[in-house]
Amino acid sequence: MLQINEIFYSLQGEGAYSGTPAVFIRLAGCNLSCDFCDTDYSLKSFSSIERVVEEVRRLGGDCPMVILTGGEPLAQNETLALITTLQNDGRRVHIESNGTIATELPLDVWLTVSPKERLNDTMAARANEVKLIVDKRVPLEWLQRFGERTAVFLQPEGNKPENIKLAIEAVKADPRRLRLSLQTHKMIGIR
Repeated sequence: MLQINEIFYSLQGEGAYSGTPAVFIRLAGCNLSCDFCDTDYSLKSFSSIERVVEEVRRLGGDCPMVILTGGEPLAQNETLALITTLQNDGRRVHIESNGTIATELPLDVWLTVSPKERLNDTMAARANEVKLIVDKRVPLEWLQRFGERTAVFLQPEGNKPENIKLAIEAVKADPRRLRLSLQTHKMIGIR
């Protein structure tokens, strides 16, 4: 059984796929305790993989993109089976992870890694994109852990003006490597 916080249909508001319709599956629980976390990833229900896929179909119809997020989606034992079932249902799976739990993922799964307290080198090497949270400082110390071709987004925590300013200055200072990612879903008032 999967531990679920919520399942909803919206638009991706961050990173390379910002603006793309997606069904979000927020799995409950996380292996970190970040001070700035703005996500409720508490346990709301238990569900079988089949029921989760039924809910994805009900909410998103034929929307091809499904985003597994949390908390930390790779902390649950059934996540890999969920990925396979979603792919067999014709879905393109994206995962938003903190990158701490080494997991062998199918190559066609898009992996966004947002490092916080620590990072597993296997997950850093596998990342398709990186999301660095700017919270009173730009955490550039993580850059060396990711390949030069991995897209790196600076995301101001809470879209706060002081964090946005820091992120913009860093992006302008390193225009070949860094990109700005605002939480557009929050700006337009959707989940």
